[in-house]
Amino acid sequence: MARYTGPSNKLFRNKKVSDLSNRKLTSSMRQNASGQHGAVRKKLSEYAIHLAEKQKIRYTYLVSEKQFAKYYSEAERRRGVTGTILLQLLESRLDNILFRAGLGITRKQARQIVNHGHVLVNGKKVDIPSYSVKAGDVITIKAKSSSFLKSVTEMIDMPCSAAWMTVDKDALKITFDRIPEREELDPEMKEQLVIEYYSK
Repeated sequence: MARYTGPSNKLFRNKKVSDLSNRKLTSSMRQNASGQHGAVRKKLSEYAIHLAEKQKIRYTYLVSEKQFAKYYSEAERRRGVTGTILLQLLESRLDNILFRAGLGITRKQARQIVNHGHVLVNGKKVDIPSYSVKAGDVITIKAKSSSFLKSVTEMIDMPCSAAWMTVDKDALKITFDRIPEREELDPEMKEQLVIEYYSK
């Protein structure tokens, strides 16, 4: 199944996935599922619960089914807690780091900024949104693109950037200091359900 490109409002109502940097904007959206019978909720099966959580995380980070399965295989191969490693791999994506640093209003916009070749990693152009950033990597914006990116950051109201990176918004520079700990990531994500989904 390809990456989701449908309406964000519908995705929020059905999966509770918000791609907005300012989550207050989602409070005006309807909370029940979309469709004529969206408010009528039936009891979900165990499989449906596992699938829903997997899809929620997948849609949040804008990855395809094939990509997500690869991330899970890589997380399972490494030593440590598989669910935590999975989330850490997703958080280390270049498009996600731009979003977390406040250089994109949404992950979709951050993805487009990378695709269009505005981003440098350690001085080299990277136009692959799924590029895995390592601890110590320095992300900057091309000089020709700086005025555009500064106009974007002015529209974003984020209280502070993530604790695992250092952001200089004036210089449009991000230093990825370390891999985040599980306690620092979204507590609403239940990665154990994803493990149970793939274990069947």
